[in-house]
Amino acid sequence: MRVLAAMSGGVDSSVAAARAKDAGHDVVGVHLALSRMPGTLRTGSRGCCTIEDAMDARRVADLIGIPFYVWDFSERFKEDVVDDFISEYQAGRTPNPCMRCNERIKFAALLEKALALGFDAVVTGHYASIVTDAHGNRELHRAAAWAKDQSYVLGVLTAEQLKHAMFPLGATPSKAEVRAEAEARGFAVAKKPDSHDICFIPDGDTRGWLGEHVGISNGAIVDRSGAVVGEHQGAHAYTVGQRRGLNLTVPAPDGRPRFVLEVKPQTNTVVVGPKEALDIAQLAGSRYTWAGRAPEHPEREFACEVQIRAHADPVPARAAVLGGELVITPEHPINGVAPGQTAVVYVGTRVLGQTTIDRTVSAVPLGA
Repeated sequence: MRVLAAMSGGVDSSVAAARAKDAGHDVVGVHLALSRMPGTLRTGSRGCCTIEDAMDARRVADLIGIPFYVWDFSERFKEDVVDDFISEYQAGRTPNPCMRCNERIKFAALLEKALALGFDAVVTGHYASIVTDAHGNRELHRAAAWAKDQSYVLGVLTAEQLKHAMFPLGATPSKAEVRAEAEARGFAVAKKPDSHDICFIPDGDTRGWLGEHVGISNGAIVDRSGAVVGEHQGAHAYTVGQRRGLNLTVPAPDGRPRFVLEVKPQTNTVVVGPKEALDIAQLAGSRYTWAGRAPEHPEREFACEVQIRAHADPVPARAAVLGGELVITPEHPINGVAPGQTAVVYVGTRVLGQTTIDRTVSAVPLGA
């Protein structure tokens, strides 16, 4: 097959591209330039897709012996990821920019361009597996190494996108094995640290970055009854589950610490309450998709597991599509779920689908 290898400049995508070449595919490497800011370099192990990373990817492509290009996706990235991140925070939600990047850049914009140019598939260094069922349907599954499994961030992929996706690292037992292979191949990126944090906020100061892009406006911090218990300096700086830095002026009647339960941008208020009120009995979202074949009767409640963060443990649950929403009821309450997060639904190791959380129902009703 003629495949396009997305090469971020890290060790995983480098080894994935090399394995695709070894498998006999006609491979072309491409690095996505997501920022036009000159001199945007990695700080420690933060960030990704920088000038430094592009140079690392090119050196690997030369060693593998494949053509290599840099494609400017900065405008699309700003619109679909950065602007979305800002608007979600303005709406009081907690977005996942890596999820949006996979959905709209790597497996929408990139795949769309790849298919238009005659490529059969896009190769990435994600730790996930694709399995074909007895009827020829492609399914997304967890990687062999659960500690490195990245199927959560790929939960946004559709059946059509899975037809043109390749994950050569899916069956690899550990990241250490990938690094050892990279070193054996002579890749300078073999010991390169993993990227983390938000790539377009390379210094890691999300609060300060949001203050510049969203603006700061003082407002009230209230308890669940609506009584004012403090003042904030920008609601965007608060996240559901936060305990520290609340600067409350009125102590709780029982003297116990309080946590952020909700952020309301419409009224510029932050709602706080007891820790147990963070326990969520149900969550739902209208922006849901299926990763591969959809359930035959999604309106009928089915058993599953739900995962709400990339590295969280899956929780047994039941789910169904009701009133245009994917409604998920965990077997036991999940702590600290925020609108804007992504809930990925699994059946065994298979990723069944996902939804962006629009609303949650607390396990502790007001006044309880």
